[in-house]
Amino acid sequence: MLTKEQNEQLTQVGAGTPVGELLRRYWHPIAIAQELTPDRPTKFIRALGEDLVLFRDKSDRVGLIQDHCAHRGASLLYGRVEERGIACAYHGWLYDTSGSCLECPAEPAGSMFHLTVKVRAYPVQRFAGLYWMYMGPAPAPALPKYDVLARPDGRRQITVFPNLDCNWFAAAENAVDPWHLQILHQDQPRSTRRPVNTTRGYVADIEEQDFYLTSYGIMKKRVYKDGRIEEHPMIFPTHLRTGSLWLRTPIDDTHTWQVTVAFRRSDDGSLVDPTDEEPEVSYLAPVKEPADGLHPFTRFNFYAPWGQILTQDMVMWETQGLISNRPEERLAASDKGVVLLRELMFQEIEKVQRGLDPLGVIRDQNHAIIDTNLDNERGRASGIATPTVEWRAPGLEHVPAEQLASLGYNRPG
Repeated sequence: MLTKEQNEQLTQVGAGTPVGELLRRYWHPIAIAQELTPDRPTKFIRALGEDLVLFRDKSDRVGLIQDHCAHRGASLLYGRVEERGIACAYHGWLYDTSGSCLECPAEPAGSMFHLTVKVRAYPVQRFAGLYWMYMGPAPAPALPKYDVLARPDGRRQITVFPNLDCNWFAAAENAVDPWHLQILHQDQPRSTRRPVNTTRGYVADIEEQDFYLTSYGIMKKRVYKDGRIEEHPMIFPTHLRTGSLWLRTPIDDTHTWQVTVAFRRSDDGSLVDPTDEEPEVSYLAPVKEPADGLHPFTRFNFYAPWGQILTQDMVMWETQGLISNRPEERLAASDKGVVLLRELMFQEIEKVQRGLDPLGVIRDQNHAIIDTNLDNERGRASGIATPTVEWRAPGLEHVPAEQLASLGYNRPG
């Protein structure tokens, strides 16, 4: 169990908090790229407790700056985009993508007052059909090229889930809780089996569950009694890769944005550049009624087929409360992964406080695509592992080196 103070440390995401500073060392997805259009060039973003506006100016530059104008605090969501940036609709103060004020139209002729004005601005990149932000100290690290996001030999599909009405760490802990697969998801919509005993589910299928650290997170390992082995990673600190990549960005202390990115290899071997790819995007309906209600004043559709197995996870996370009451929990031997993640969190918080890069931060902007064991282990919603196949380079061994180089990728080693 954790103390009240430790639980607060792991769940508070604002600037200056221990986890808030840790999370600000990573790139986080914040929006679907296709949502920013010439007709709708601005989008409100709340991430890590900060109110921001994402915009694309008429020179096709994309910026992410504080939502409130430095002048009188009006929202820049309603600003007018121009060639040089975005102008506040109230008095026309014009900001570029770096947050610098370029003009204060109502000031006297020749005034240099605008040179004293700057708003918070953060680097933003488009990749794999998403916009990503970095809110930490300069210089920004590389945006990691995980295989699901970066492989050029196929296309991606994005699914946008309803926002979670709970703290981000409930979902993160779920990513290192392998036993719930055999119990919680025993009768999810895609299951082809039904257990004899609903209390035990498919626990009897498992010989052992284990974990080990990788350069980017925690690998979960299931060994089945018939000899099959299933491994897929929790990508520290916020993501999970099963068949798809589950991406979660803390909105604030009590809400979380989540999407999944699925990868499918091209049948004809054609290449796709993920830096400007426009994947197919699906938006899932609410999984509870009323959609904005909190437990117990809302009712979840526990078997929502459009939500796949994540709907059942969402019920478990949200019903713990906006912030899980960890000081009152009773952990057991099966919670080994949860304990490991918490220890890792405190370790990485301490590294950041000493001025070091935490786990998974990459400084080489030209690093190779990161193998997350995607081809070997797709994960299965039913809890039945697929046979392990011989590992090769992640689907790129047939792509000529010069073609990879033209897309800005190194062949993984």
